[in-house]
Amino acid sequence: MMSQVLERMVSPMRTRLIETLSGHSKQLPTWLVRLEDGEDEGLFGENSAAWVVHSSMPTLVAGVRALLLQALHPGALAGVRDHSRYQEDPLGRLAGTIQWIHTVTFGSTSQAIAGTRMVQAMHERVRGEYTDGRGVTRSYSANDPELARWVHIAFTDAFLTAHEHWGRSIPGGADGYVAEWAKAAELMNVSDPPRSAAALRAAIDDATDKGELRGGPEVSEIVRFIRRPPLSRALRASYRVVFCAAVSTLQPRHREMLGLSQRDRLPIHTATKLVLSGAEYLIGPRSAAELAARRRLVRLQEAWQ
Repeated sequence: MMSQVLERMVSPMRTRLIETLSGHSKQLPTWLVRLEDGEDEGLFGENSAAWVVHSSMPTLVAGVRALLLQALHPGALAGVRDHSRYQEDPLGRLAGTIQWIHTVTFGSTSQAIAGTRMVQAMHERVRGEYTDGRGVTRSYSANDPELARWVHIAFTDAFLTAHEHWGRSIPGGADGYVAEWAKAAELMNVSDPPRSAAALRAAIDDATDKGELRGGPEVSEIVRFIRRPPLSRALRASYRVVFCAAVSTLQPRHREMLGLSQRDRLPIHTATKLVLSGAEYLIGPRSAAELAARRRLVRLQEAWQ
């Protein structure tokens, strides 16, 4: 009886959370179902560092952190502001990003390549000009290797850092994850991406020290949106914790550029653990993408026997 009452209480929140992350509340997206198809284990394989990191709940914090860090690069920010409908359709953009991450991580090799080519085709129209951190006007394209490199670095650092704070152990450690996810960078035509945690953090420090990153009114506009996106009321309190958790893991100088301080009095580490545990209770310990991939692996193993 108590379990039925609890289920009625949490069911609306589960629906809102799944809808927020996938863009669908009543059925799985077609791309996700197709991850069960395919002819091989994919770029990484079962129990790889990429699987462990990208299927865990700290990705909720990592996604927010990645957006904040990426926004400090004027080229990346210009692409979002000029070509993204993030204010009109924020969940659509989120769902698209999740689709690419999960397809590359859990899909077959051909699915990962096809998913990346689709993203690159969409990026072809993302072009324009921006003023860099040194005040120089430059042209940009979302497919430029330099810009793609920063997006990759910010993403990798965000997911690694969040997992180090709130996740379990990573196969091969931090270096194993960075080295594995470099394959995704290469798919996006990024040459010589960082392959160790030290190289990753050095690349971020180098970009910061050289003045390639900057804050300002345009950054503040994006930060305001990321801080208070149009979420359902049921998710707002939990999202506040997730946002504060993401901010807490940033370097102080990056927080300063973003116009953020660490003045929140929440016991952020403990509060985040509770929120992530709640999210895991709602949607399960394994993502739907990972479950589909595991079914593909079982099918392939049975065929090989």
